[in-house]
Amino acid sequence: MFEGLPVRGMLVRLTDAWQDVLRRREQTGGYPVAVQELLGEMTAAATLMQANIKFNGALVLQIMGDGPVKLAVAEVQPDLSLRATATVKGEVAADAPLSHMVNVNNQGRCAITLDPKDRLPGQQPYQGVVPLFGDRHEKLEKLSEVIEHYMLQSEQLDTRLVLAANDKVAAGLLIQRLPLQGETNLAGAGAVARDEDQIGLNEDYNRIAILAASLKREELLELDAETILRRLFWEEDVRRFEPLAGVQGPRFACTCSRERVGNMLRSLGREEIESIIAEQGQVEVGCDFCGAQYRFDPVDAAQVFLQPAIQPPGSPGVH
Repeated sequence: MFEGLPVRGMLVRLTDAWQDVLRRREQTGGYPVAVQELLGEMTAAATLMQANIKFNGALVLQIMGDGPVKLAVAEVQPDLSLRATATVKGEVAADAPLSHMVNVNNQGRCAITLDPKDRLPGQQPYQGVVPLFGDRHEKLEKLSEVIEHYMLQSEQLDTRLVLAANDKVAAGLLIQRLPLQGETNLAGAGAVARDEDQIGLNEDYNRIAILAASLKREELLELDAETILRRLFWEEDVRRFEPLAGVQGPRFACTCSRERVGNMLRSLGREEIESIIAEQGQVEVGCDFCGAQYRFDPVDAAQVFLQPAIQPPGSPGVH
């Protein structure tokens, strides 16, 4: 927190958790360098957003489009356990920008989904979707620009985001202007309108956002949090909170299970599953996130259609 100012910040540095994500992909050849960096930035960004809003459910960040990267997904649970995956069809240059990977014809989209942990009957996840271009239909070449645009449209709050990733670290710095004091459900639309009037006008936020934007990729990847904050904000009165690390911090975990796969098979229908078994002798499903393999022989598959559906909360993890 910046003492006395309507500005807050958050810094994430993923090491073991991010390397776990990449290790799961090694058996299929890994990701191209540019895709690896994009997915790492997405994982860092999703972690920042989940920790920022403290949502009791999964936060899922998705990028989809018409380039060789058909889909990239990063999912973070309330306890900051995370997983990520990308589907790549075709060649991706090592220095490919976002538009070349997913937004060739300006058809790419970014979606942020909030999936409640304990859904009420009939309750659906909340999802916001924005294009991968700006207000003048110009292609956005950085994930950070896409999310800043999303936050401005959905939350009416100024946000500055700096992201970086390589094969060892995925990191991010989030700076956000706080909403006006007293903006609650009792304040109503008037408070929201007043907050919109402040977009881009707060001098304290603008100053700190400019300082944050000066952070270089190499610094974000290589320096510890204390050094980064001291270099950037040495003239500001910054109150630091204890970092979330270890069992309380970000870590890789997958929510796939045999029950989830069974639900997915059931949704395909008995006829479809029986045709697969007739052709292959069994049904084999792999998890894109963790690489786990689930096999169903004819007896297992028949049992699936005798059991009631069990739908754990959260987004599906098996494809």
